Amino acid sequence: MTEFSSRSHRLVLLVLAVVCMPEAALPQAAPPPPASSPIILDRKTASQLIQDQAAPEYPILARINYIQGRVDVQIVVGRDGKVAWAHVLYGNPILAASALKTIRSWIYHPLLTPSGPSAFLTSVELNFALRMHAMDLTASRAESDLSRQIKPPEVIGRPANPPPTSVVHLRLLLNDQGQVIDSESPPVTASDLEAARKTLQGWTFRPAHWGTLPIPWYLGVDIPISEPSGGRPAADPGLR
Repeated sequence: MTEFSSRSHRLVLLVLAVVCMPEAALPQAAPPPPASSPIILDRKTASQLIQDQAAPEYPILARINYIQGRVDVQIVVGRDGKVAWAHVLYGNPILAASALKTIRSWIYHPLLTPSGPSAFLTSVELNFALRMHAMDLTASRAESDLSRQIKPPEVIGRPANPPPTSVVHLRLLLNDQGQVIDSESPPVTASDLEAARKTLQGWTFRPAHWGTLPIPWYLGVDIPISEPSGGRPAADPGLR
């Protein structure tokens, strides 16, 4: 894919403002949204601006369980060439956590325009592949086998809140320390999503486990909110 869909175009400003978790919940906080919409670059054009591109670490747990495949990540690169925001569009949670950690450290040459350096929105595709000879094990079968061995992450603490007026569903990506490193939601109003974001600040999580080993994994949560609904509906960030 070399271009974003129209849904991704509509998404960019909203995700920068409200989808990213606050600093208390994220190991790396998201920056404030830019003053104007970033320029949208196709993947090939953006790749030509890469200055420093470290390769992601292939997680040991993924290797020994034959987990492989692609991870698609949407990013915003700031005017200074640093990755200001990153969001997983598709990928196994173990591979996705590794991809996010690496991509957030990438450096690009600034995108120069007649009015000066500009932020830009693009996508990145990382492929994690293993050399498996004479092995009858598909990627989907490997993921299914691993999923059956995983104890999912859990919410272990949340503050008391006023009686809710509605609920917002978020799909979180937690790292192996139980920290939220990415999130997405179905379409809701911007005010409801902001209320959910604030409520989530006080929540704590136990990470998923493979045996006794904590690992990154996805978790769907329903967050009760008491603020009145209103505002412009949020764009659909492609909840899978």
